[in-house]
Amino acid sequence: MVSATTAPPPPASLKRIVAASLIGTTVEWYDFFLYGSAAALVFNKLFFPGSDPLVGTLLSFLTYAVGFAARPLGALVFGHYGDRLGRKKLLVLSLLLMGGATFAIGLLPTHATVGSAAPVLLTVLRLVQGFALGGEWGGAVLLVSEHGDARRRGFWASWPQTGAPAGQLLATGVLSLLTAVLSDAAFVSWGWRIPFLLSGVLVVVGLWIRLSVDESPVFRQALAQAEARKAVRSAEAEADPLPLVSVLRHHWRDVLVAMGARMAENISYYVITAFILVYATTSAGVSKQTALNAVLIASAVHFAVIPAWGALSDRVGRRPVYLLGAVGIGLWMFPFFSLVDTGAFGSLVLAVTVGLILHGAMYAPQAAFFSEMFATRMRYSGASIGAQFASVAAGAPAPLIATALLADYDSSTPIALYVIAAALVTVVAVGVAKETRHRDLADADPGEGAEHLQTATTDARAV
Repeated sequence: MVSATTAPPPPASLKRIVAASLIGTTVEWYDFFLYGSAAALVFNKLFFPGSDPLVGTLLSFLTYAVGFAARPLGALVFGHYGDRLGRKKLLVLSLLLMGGATFAIGLLPTHATVGSAAPVLLTVLRLVQGFALGGEWGGAVLLVSEHGDARRRGFWASWPQTGAPAGQLLATGVLSLLTAVLSDAAFVSWGWRIPFLLSGVLVVVGLWIRLSVDESPVFRQALAQAEARKAVRSAEAEADPLPLVSVLRHHWRDVLVAMGARMAENISYYVITAFILVYATTSAGVSKQTALNAVLIASAVHFAVIPAWGALSDRVGRRPVYLLGAVGIGLWMFPFFSLVDTGAFGSLVLAVTVGLILHGAMYAPQAAFFSEMFATRMRYSGASIGAQFASVAAGAPAPLIATALLADYDSSTPIALYVIAAALVTVVAVGVAKETRHRDLADADPGEGAEHLQTATTDARAV
């Protein structure tokens, strides 16, 4: 049920909050996806020369996967302090870390200049990117979820999710423009640095907007209740458990559900948007420019459909929409590769676009779905841990596994089966989950009970 504690803020305020979350996630995903596209297109030549082209791509994607390995650590650290200090402060820090690392990549010397130090420095900066992104997602979606109208939470919380296709659109668009106006030699020599250096400008814009919003009222209420509990418990020298401990104690099933739900969503996305740049240019004989343009068009459609899927989840529930996307992406994989294999631009656009539309059915309700699983004082930790720990097994190795399968079997069939297996895991995870659409984000933390919180608050005031 929706309570008075979750009354929506004024429309202008809510739009500013959504804009702050969206611009931040767009910048963060721009930085992250830019690396993935560069890993597929130029990093194999610049940082891993002397290798077989496909082996060089594998090594390049390995540094890409390293960023995912740092995301759980970012989820733990940012989740802990985000549940203690607030969402806004940690979101500002994540934006600075991500933008700084991306800008530094644009200044890196290559293997030809500093030898083996080049891939080492690249890997370190990729770790910083992953650490920052591990903390970004949870805070951004919570800032909107905890501010927004409970009856339209799926719609409003889906807007930070559009930061992913917006970032992909921006990254792919810049790369596509540069590859169109520059020769291959110029792009490999210096042109690839431009989109990384542009990140500095985007970060300034993101910070300006993000610093203008207020902390989540739901979090402020939960913080006040926690302080009241501390006052009551101080005589007994009893401290509140760490958010991570509380998550594992009260929400371990929800963490597993979130991780399972991420499998098809995460794996399919990176196969469709990152690995496709390798597959289309090597197996289907498509030019680099053509592949980038197809992803560019599909990302624009992806951006448009995510809020629509989010709004649908407000009407029919999070689970039905999520399951539609998981089943759909599994069924689409064989037609997807068949269309790409034709080498026709229209078929390539259709393949990627339909794939991303189905992905959006999972990605759009995910923000509200995961937010509604966890209590306020452990929500940042719970949502971030569930989402980012899954990324290590899902998105991190997806382009690497797909490239290795292509190298071993010279066929798309094993890759399609790989995505289908992930879809089955997601169907099971979401199938056993409870519907969360009507949950009130201001509900008391598990184990505390509303009556206990009210008593604690009253006692503290009496003191």
